[in-house]
Amino acid sequence: MQVNFILVHKPWILCKPTTSLQKPLKSKPPPKYLRRCLPRVSYRMVTVQPTPNKIPVADYLQKSQETPTSLTRYLLEVARQNKDMGDMVGLINGIQFACKKIASLVGKAGVTDLMGLYQQGVFNVHGEEQKKLDVLSNEVLKNALKYSGKMAVIASEEEDVPIMIEESYTGNYVVVFDPLDGSSNLDAGLPTGTIFGVFQQQFSCLVHDYEESINSMELACLQNTLQPGRRLIAAGYCIYSSSTMLVLSLGNGLHCFTLDTEVGEFVLTRANIQIPQRGNIYSFNDSNFYQWDKGVQDYIERLRKGTNQSRSRYSARYVGSLVADVHRTILYGGIFGYPADKKNTCGKLRLVYECAPMAYLVEQAGGKATTGMENILDLTPKSIHERQPLILGSPEDVEEFLQVYGMSRVDRETMQVDNLSCL
Repeated sequence: MQVNFILVHKPWILCKPTTSLQKPLKSKPPPKYLRRCLPRVSYRMVTVQPTPNKIPVADYLQKSQETPTSLTRYLLEVARQNKDMGDMVGLINGIQFACKKIASLVGKAGVTDLMGLYQQGVFNVHGEEQKKLDVLSNEVLKNALKYSGKMAVIASEEEDVPIMIEESYTGNYVVVFDPLDGSSNLDAGLPTGTIFGVFQQQFSCLVHDYEESINSMELACLQNTLQPGRRLIAAGYCIYSSSTMLVLSLGNGLHCFTLDTEVGEFVLTRANIQIPQRGNIYSFNDSNFYQWDKGVQDYIERLRKGTNQSRSRYSARYVGSLVADVHRTILYGGIFGYPADKKNTCGKLRLVYECAPMAYLVEQAGGKATTGMENILDLTPKSIHERQPLILGSPEDVEEFLQVYGMSRVDRETMQVDNLSCL
């Protein structure tokens, strides 16, 4: 507890702080250094709460065409004002380089024979056929992170298990990512994206290239990736569409940087993004309507008929790319959902790579994210590829969903959920 002497009468003058208050204050003359700054008037001691360590943002962010704020400049300013975040500059710089490279690959995919499947009949850990760009994007992002020198563990949606970094390149951060979300849309030229989340390493571990087996200590250090979303210290996504945008939060609000292809830099285009309190768009895969439980069906019917709380009918918009649908929801408001259904009883989206980072970003913009029963960020993963339902968006829309879902929700047990199938 910090204690300061102040004058009782106005104007108050803040003087030299004393040491922590250990016992009740006794009546005695002020110390000599106080006599030099206070007249002979009454004085008292007040408790001063320590200022939270927040990252300053808005004052120096500029969006003018003459002096745009680049992502590099933003990161350097954050590091200058927050000494403990110096390593974050190298980490995010590695990610932004990877996003530029992936954007180039996606943009030229049609003329460089990068469309289609990587190898016929070859599936990833999720039983999905991999696209050529899935594999390339994964390698680009892995290498960019590895050679940043800031990484301890990397976990990718395309890898069976997390990857530990050898000692010569090791650092203190854990990054989880989906290298190319929405890759099934590639051949149609629809938006795709990269999703990532950054954790602090919880305990140290080292891996050497020459070791052929993983001992129990090294296996335990992979648990660094199984952290609840509340422990994220940064997250973001890069969307590859009519322009390439990197939407980022370091825990200080949500900011959008757009790639200026003439200079090869991400520049600030939206600072301190705030999601509308309520929207008029819902983004659910309506083809699954009859596979959802009654609570979800009731909510969607209210939006279609205009019998919801806002008494307005909602429009349906669904791309099928998580990055694209969430990006629109953040900017325009409304609600996005991929709930559990009879086929995907645990939900379909991966908690570690998709749900937690997106929930973190939406909350940074003032929105909410839930499974329908729990806040996404409060869930501790049991497996690196665990799946969960995801509902996120404008706070009023998500609150209404929870009310309707709570009134008519079928208990999870009636859907015959096998807990092991969620992992």
